[in-house]
Amino acid sequence: MDTQGDGAGPWDAAAGLVRAAQRGDAFAMDELLALVTPYVTRLCRPIAPHDVADAVQESLVAVFKGLRGLRDPQAFYAWVRTVTVREAVRIARRGSAEEPADPADLAARLGGLRAAADGELPADVRDVLARLPVRHRAVLVLRELEGLDEAAVAALLGVPAGTVKSRLHRARSSFRKAWSR
Repeated sequence: MDTQGDGAGPWDAAAGLVRAAQRGDAFAMDELLALVTPYVTRLCRPIAPHDVADAVQESLVAVFKGLRGLRDPQAFYAWVRTVTVREAVRIARRGSAEEPADPADLAARLGGLRAAADGELPADVRDVLARLPVRHRAVLVLRELEGLDEAAVAALLGVPAGTVKSRLHRARSSFRKAWSR
């Protein structure tokens, strides 16, 4: 993703803002939070679908509070992903009881998988994800949407790689069953 038109990635654009915000520049902090809000929202929406606003807010607050401790400004986006996933999972777990995926209930509402032009997940995909348990949503989002490997997902969620593999298998199976009907 080229944000400056010169081949630089979003992490390069953010690095200068990170340094300035760490020095106490309020304008840089504001710009930095505005820069990552769409990314944070994209991560929170499928993980905490019933509490997206709370998950986004808590994630941005955690980024704001923890930014001074970030040692490598080039690692900003990876760090934001870690903070956001942790907060989104926490918010989703504290919310109402998880609803298990019910393929029969979803079958009538699901059509074909459509890709959204703006990077937003289609409503029918979000609906299926929302009915999966939080632990399954988190591994699906990190593996399928973020493209992380099992080891990275395991490290991010603080679980063994084998747990990620089994959750991913169950999540894909549940999603596929709900989707195909």
